[in-house]
Amino acid sequence: MTVHVNAYDQPVGEPVPGWAPRAVPERIGLEGRYCGLEPLDAERHAAELYAAYATAPDGRNWTYLPDGPFESADDYRRWAAAAQRSDDPLHYAVIDRATGAAVGTASLIRHNPGHGVIEVGYVVFSPLLQRTPISTEAQYLLMAYVFDKLGYRRYEWKCDALNAPSRKAAERLGFTFEGIFRQAVIYKGRNRDTAWYSIVDGEWPLLREAFRTWLAPENFDEHGRQKHSLTELRTARQDEFPGAGES
Repeated sequence: MTVHVNAYDQPVGEPVPGWAPRAVPERIGLEGRYCGLEPLDAERHAAELYAAYATAPDGRNWTYLPDGPFESADDYRRWAAAAQRSDDPLHYAVIDRATGAAVGTASLIRHNPGHGVIEVGYVVFSPLLQRTPISTEAQYLLMAYVFDKLGYRRYEWKCDALNAPSRKAAERLGFTFEGIFRQAVIYKGRNRDTAWYSIVDGEWPLLREAFRTWLAPENFDEHGRQKHSLTELRTARQDEFPGAGES
């Protein structure tokens, strides 16, 4: 790594020539092969989302989220109506293209266009899309929008450090673990130590190609099982993207 120094012979960060603040995310749809993302609309999506979440046997998917579980469809609709009005977080409904139904949500939060930093959060995937190509493609669509369309430099994932499934998901998707922020949040009356993960723009080209290859129909057998994992695909093409390991 090149070391840059200033006029006082002090080490300084790498220059970012021509940098200008990026745009904030817009309320637009994002289309994929297996799913689409639509800005959350309580009238359009709330009933379908509540029904999708109700297919879970219990409320454990809400344990590490600041809201939920919701006792009734009306309670969820009220939450969705308030979330719909928010610009940050900007909530999206995940639409299963095979059925046209909303089966989960995800959000772009903590927008920092001046520094080109944004976070994915409020990820609530129902059993109807968990462990399906939809769950991976929904994440890919948001990443591609942030890096390729908006030109951000850093994409973050944060979760309760005790949330093992979320941490495993971040690692599978190609995020790099950066550490634990102790006593970072109080939610639902309890402490949260927060695990931080990120993807930076230099890593995105490799990840993008791995996602595209993984999501291709030929990567699945006749039973819908993957032939190659995301990790395998990233590792196989690492040498083609020498900047992917640099931050």
